[in-house]
Amino acid sequence: MQAWQNHCSPNSFGGLFAKKNKIPLVATRPSVLILNGPNLNMLGLREPEIYGADTLDDIRTLCLAHGEALGLDIVFEQSNNEGDMVTAIQQARDTHAGLIINAAAYTHTSVAILDALKLLSQPIIEVHLSNPYQREAFRHQSYVAPAAKGMICGLGAQGYTLALTAIAQLLDGENNS
Repeated sequence: MQAWQNHCSPNSFGGLFAKKNKIPLVATRPSVLILNGPNLNMLGLREPEIYGADTLDDIRTLCLAHGEALGLDIVFEQSNNEGDMVTAIQQARDTHAGLIINAAAYTHTSVAILDALKLLSQPIIEVHLSNPYQREAFRHQSYVAPAAKGMICGLGAQGYTLALTAIAQLLDGENNS
């Protein structure tokens, strides 16, 4: 059983209700880590003609609301440091039901992030605000893609909500199989 599922498992009293008091236990909702890479903290200022006018805080607000509607707890993080991103991914292995990652420039360079992602058995969705395949040739290579269940790109902030919907459906499929 994956560690994150332990939060939703029957309790040690042998069922979903405490035997002594017959009080229903509250199941913890699945948690999804949304991890954003370098320079995404500058959204709204940095090349809005490519990345749009939404700030990272706008996207965070959108994700929290959509996660709530889907019954998911959202942890939304951003780092300009590759090592911090690797650490967050490693920790997600035991704490989150799924991962959405916009590795930004590290998408095209980071074997370390790929190696960390390969540690996870949870569903991973890669997201990009712009479509990297319509941009410079060096952006056509993704080191995230081999570890991801899917990729959503070119749809701006909406890509994050689509990724959350996909994660919710993937998790629902796991719970029903």
